[in-house]
Amino acid sequence: MSIDPRVALQSLVTALEEHLAASASRRRETDPAVAAAYLGIVDAFEVYEEALYDAFGELTPFEIYEESDDDDPDLADDDDDDLEDDDLEVVDDIADDDADDAEDGGDGTGFASDRVEAEIEH
Repeated sequence: MSIDPRVALQSLVTALEEHLAASASRRRETDPAVAAAYLGIVDAFEVYEEALYDAFGELTPFEIYEESDDDDPDLADDDDDDLEDDDLEVVDDIADDDADDAEDGGDGTGFASDRVEAEIEH
C-alpha cells in the first residue's frame, strides 16, 4: 500500500522544520540533534519521492548525496600515506642534488647551512 504523496510531503516539511529548529539551537559544531534532524530530512525525502513516483510517475529535481570517505575529516590523516608522482619527483630531485654535491666535493648532505659552516671554518 502506497503512502499518499500529500502525507509524505507534510512529513518532509515537518522534517525540514525540525532541522531548522535543531540548527537554530545548536550547542556545538557536531550537535547530535542537528545530525539526527538531517537524517530525518533524508528519510522523509526518500519516502516523499517514492510516494510521488508511485502516485504520479514523477520525480523531484533533487538528489541526496551520500558522504564519501573523502569528506570525512577523521580520515583526512590517511591521505598523507598516499604518495603521488609529484611527491616522488621531489625526493628524486633531492637525491640528484646530493649526487651533484658529492661530485663538487661536498659532504653529500645537500644542506646550504653545511656549506656555509664549511666556508666559515676554512
